[in-house]
Amino acid sequence: MTNSFKNFLAKKNIEISAKRYFIDAMSAMAMGLFSSLLVGTILNSIGLKLNIPFLTQTVWPICRDMTGAAIGIAIAHSLKAHTFVLFSATIVGFAGNKLGGPVGAFIATIISTELGKAVSRETKIDLIVTPMVTIISGAVIASAVGPGMSAFMTWLGKIIMEATTLQPFWMGVTVSVLVGVVLTLPISSAAICMMLSLGGLAGGAATAGCAAQMIGFAVMSYRDNGLGGSFAVGIGTSMLHMPNIIKNPKIWIPPTLAAAILGPLATIIFQLENIPLGSGMGTCGLVGQIGTITAMEAIGRGGLDTYAAILLLHFIMPAALTLFFTFLLRKINWIKDGDLKLDL
Repeated sequence: MTNSFKNFLAKKNIEISAKRYFIDAMSAMAMGLFSSLLVGTILNSIGLKLNIPFLTQTVWPICRDMTGAAIGIAIAHSLKAHTFVLFSATIVGFAGNKLGGPVGAFIATIISTELGKAVSRETKIDLIVTPMVTIISGAVIASAVGPGMSAFMTWLGKIIMEATTLQPFWMGVTVSVLVGVVLTLPISSAAICMMLSLGGLAGGAATAGCAAQMIGFAVMSYRDNGLGGSFAVGIGTSMLHMPNIIKNPKIWIPPTLAAAILGPLATIIFQLENIPLGSGMGTCGLVGQIGTITAMEAIGRGGLDTYAAILLLHFIMPAALTLFFTFLLRKINWIKDGDLKLDL
């Protein structure tokens, strides 16, 4: 890469890196999903339960159909796009989602946004050139790549879900641990689960693993951070503890062991399912629990038994198991006071 090209990229704030595309952009994609499809799903559930046609027949279809546009503008914003690129990304995101689902919107928006940034403010007719380059490149990419990538991700998600049905113990452990770990890493587990369309028993295992990380880190760090810090982690995100994990990786052991236990309990004993939107959310804003209720009601297993199972598997057991493993690790001095202190 020549110096002149590097200077051009720096001038346009185009950073070709895994962090920019797979951390920043994917996290933004999750925010776009939350602001459209997630809220629409919740409002639709409320409308169905309370018989409010406005929510189910008017608001929900709009939220669902605008998901791609929300993803597009969220990703473009994370890539620090200029005005014309930012607004054009709504069309690219819509096209990408329509042709290739969330993964189509993700890929098309990233590439077209960077191309739009490259030509932005380079001509006297920026008003025409920049949106045109952004929209056309995005539509081409969405058409060429979107369907194939969407089919592949859906196929991979189906393989995982079928394997979980056939091998609920081992896949329960695997899915729970892996998705839970991804949730704590600076990557969006919610976006990945949506791309994979990960639902059913696999979605239930994923939710259990995410809950183990969030509730686990919340309770084990209470003595260092108090109620406010624990609440930020338990209902917000366990990602807040990444700096502490880098300093002492051993603090990741208790919630991960809890996830390994809770995964097969979710698939074999409680047989909890979830929808893709809630699978990678854990207890964040209680979205994982709302998704679980939605999925369980869809298969005719709603009611008090499901609520009790959610309370036990997503809150009580993650807390109890993590505290037990933390107690053991504190005994051997692997975890010490201050190791889980948050800078909030």
